[in-house]
Amino acid sequence: MGETAMAATGRSWSKIARRIRVPLGFLFAVVYLWRARPNWQSLALGGIVVALGVFLRAVASGHVKKNEELTTSGPYAYCRNPLYLGSMILALGFVIASHDIWMAVAIAALFGLIYVPVIRSEEDLLSRHFAEYDDYARRVPRLFPTTIWLSGLTSGFSPELYRQHREYNAVIGAAAILAALVVKILWFPHSW
Repeated sequence: MGETAMAATGRSWSKIARRIRVPLGFLFAVVYLWRARPNWQSLALGGIVVALGVFLRAVASGHVKKNEELTTSGPYAYCRNPLYLGSMILALGFVIASHDIWMAVAIAALFGLIYVPVIRSEEDLLSRHFAEYDDYARRVPRLFPTTIWLSGLTSGFSPELYRQHREYNAVIGAAAILAALVVKILWFPHSW
């Protein structure tokens, strides 16, 4: 397959991935709840990690002005895709809470097949839309910050942007899944 054909295939898959990621996420949640084998310790530890992911997503959404300007403040000063990093942290928390190694495999596959192409597609779009993006991309890592000392993370946070992006849905969804895991522990302790 030639380079042009491979690039076209990659673009088409990223479009498909963009469209199916939310419905696939709901389907995955059902499978996750069916497979999860939580206990109180895994739920507590996983819940802490989930909270960190929700926090990062919230802070990132309160900074980004989609299609208006290149966001480089708050968490975007440390990585170009803090919303996806937050999602990865959330997923890690849910893997820990599930107490099921196969969930780690499934989430890693989901991320590789769906989110990696979407991230690349979005970066291509940003590069075409904002002249300063390439310089920003050279300075700031794609996903993983080079430091854990993230000063100024919430500086410039806009509650209006947070609400506009409806990021509170991530809080509601995470809380619902954690509550379902509590129910599973309490009412179906030996269902596996």
